[in-house]
Amino acid sequence: MSTSKVAIVTGAGSGIGRAVALAFLADGCRVVLSGRRQAALEQTAALAGGGEALVVAADVTDPAAVRNLFDRTVAAFGRLDVLFNNAGVNAPPVPLEDLSPQDWNTVIATNLTGAFLCTREAFRVMKSQQPRGGRIINNGSIAAHSPRRNSAAYTASKHAITGLTKSTSLDGREFDIACGQIDIGNARTELADRLAASSAAPEPLMDVRLVGEAVLRMANLPPEANVLFMTVMATKMPFVGRG
Repeated sequence: MSTSKVAIVTGAGSGIGRAVALAFLADGCRVVLSGRRQAALEQTAALAGGGEALVVAADVTDPAAVRNLFDRTVAAFGRLDVLFNNAGVNAPPVPLEDLSPQDWNTVIATNLTGAFLCTREAFRVMKSQQPRGGRIINNGSIAAHSPRRNSAAYTASKHAITGLTKSTSLDGREFDIACGQIDIGNARTELADRLAASSAAPEPLMDVRLVGEAVLRMANLPPEANVLFMTVMATKMPFVGRG
């Protein structure tokens, strides 16, 4: 990625967000690391061992915080070329009838509304800058198409991200704003390791750095090309077919 490019990565303090941010920084991109935990974001910046990283703590469910994130990005770097909408949470794995409205709303607010708020601000910036345009990449999930038990809120939020991706791609077309989505299956993160440890039948995992490389490849495409949907998964995980 050209050193002239500027990217925002939400949820950059751990897991997939951290892996993508480190991949971008290693490739020479100037990266704004965002998330709710300042210390975790600073740790990501330290792990990069160099490169231009700006830490901006922000809650993606707060419109004012999201506006501040994008304003600080433009103030520091002059423009925005790539947004990786990654921030996300899950609800407790309880039977659907026991899922509280509060837990449902928390997941939808972060996973879906947060992505919308960031996309809205990205449009504001990308439409007005010169050269015009940019690229938005949404973190979906194969859970949207093959859900786990007791995951109604998370599954619904990720299914809705696909609709947001398609609408963003369409609405951004005339303004040179491309939008794509990556659906990830079982990257090895601290969260995945905890899930595997608590599962009677752990599923295969893949190195989370492979996800960083995949998102970087999407981001590095020339303006005339776009990956609308990409699925990256552990080869032997039980996703396609039966038996």
